[in-house]
Amino acid sequence: MIELSAAEIAAITAGSLSGEIDTAATVTAATVDSREANGSSVFIAKPGETTDGHLYIDQAIEAGAPFVLAERVTKDAQRNPHPAILVEDVVTAMGQLAAEIVRRIRAHSPTTVIAMTGSAGKTTTKDLLAAICAAAGPTVAPIGSYNSEVGLPLTVFEAELDTRYLVLEMGATGLGHLEYLVGLIPPDVAIVLNVGHAHAGEFGSQANIATAKAEILSTLTSAQTAILNFDDSFVRDMAAKTNGQVCYVSADANRWEAIPTEQKMVALNPRLDQTLQLGTGLRSTISGQSEETDYFSTALLGEHHIHNVLAAAAAAQAAGLSLEHIVEALSGRGPASRWRMERQEREDGLLVINDAYNANPESMRAALKAVAQLGRDTGRRTWAVMGEMKELGEESRAAHADLGETVVRLNISQLLVIGEGAKPAYNAAILEGSWGSEAYYVEDIAAAEALLNERVRPEDIVLLKASNSVGLGPLGDRLAGRGTDEQTETKEQ
Repeated sequence: MIELSAAEIAAITAGSLSGEIDTAATVTAATVDSREANGSSVFIAKPGETTDGHLYIDQAIEAGAPFVLAERVTKDAQRNPHPAILVEDVVTAMGQLAAEIVRRIRAHSPTTVIAMTGSAGKTTTKDLLAAICAAAGPTVAPIGSYNSEVGLPLTVFEAELDTRYLVLEMGATGLGHLEYLVGLIPPDVAIVLNVGHAHAGEFGSQANIATAKAEILSTLTSAQTAILNFDDSFVRDMAAKTNGQVCYVSADANRWEAIPTEQKMVALNPRLDQTLQLGTGLRSTISGQSEETDYFSTALLGEHHIHNVLAAAAAAQAAGLSLEHIVEALSGRGPASRWRMERQEREDGLLVINDAYNANPESMRAALKAVAQLGRDTGRRTWAVMGEMKELGEESRAAHADLGETVVRLNISQLLVIGEGAKPAYNAAILEGSWGSEAYYVEDIAAAEALLNERVRPEDIVLLKASNSVGLGPLGDRLAGRGTDEQTETKEQ
């Protein structure tokens, strides 16, 4: 983080001072985790769903934090007020700090801000784009899936004055969320990957999801660029909602002539190798001239990643990077974040595909198709270990049932469904013709782990897929015989 004094932070956030605070004291980091506090960081006492950062101010001060950002006065063991900047809402204050930091960075030197949203693929696209940009200059990108009104500022706090590329992931669980985020940090390049059914229960419909995702385009000017997925009709129609230059991407090269914009990029002969790793060529006019690349291979598993590759490549080229540089950075590139089609192979040969960080109907089907194909290509027995897809609202039962039918139709050998919320998938699989030792239902992770430990064979391929809160990611790690490094949206203690 760029250096800020207590006086500057108070001015930026319109905060008041409490306790014996040295207004000249400076910090170069900010954290919501008291365990990370030190003499150069401000501890942000953020209230949360399960705990309250104000309860950990003592620990942060003892660790050396010169002052804290808080919503109320707290006191030490001697009943003296902690040194603090008091604000009405610390999350709002975090956003104010992030906006000012980016303003100062942009005033210091050329900086390109690239933001992305979508119902699926945000984190993988972010990781790809961060790798491309990092090879060209100082780059800051989110840890894991830091994409909320808390996660975005935490990402920005990692930036320094010489940051050349700031890559941001933006998530929304309601209308107005992305409008708020781009209001804080207006992007130079904005990406919309897709509009699926994620959070359908909160938004009410796909049309409402599309309206919310389009908010990321609201601040773009004619000098800035919107990267839109031409193959998704909801996203394609967002061109009418932005003042930015529109660049379409498509996985179908046959659509080249149908794409109405001057700037466009398509995949040339995308395909999977025998290990499901995706490769493709690219055709682009983003630089102002028509260019084509040779075929190159990534380490991404599954054909559904093609739009992530296209979006990352198009955004990087819109930011001024050459297609040659982009292809070099993408070649051999796999997922950098945990539990996104993560391939884990046990010593005895068991192959675990751990895709348990997030789930919606679209990503579920893509993962199932990928594992089914791998089973066909290798002749190995396949497992689909499925937990609930959260936040689908009234669509939940039908969406899970559809996936149960899909498992049977793809001839996946074994289905294990975990938890009441996902049980319609099991019921539908039975009705579709799967029975006996082909399909199982258990109530919790412990029962699932016991069943898998008893029944999986070294030659099997096991896919684990569910919403993150179900907890299949750590189960996959244990099944693969490795330690677990659980990721959360924000650490708070």
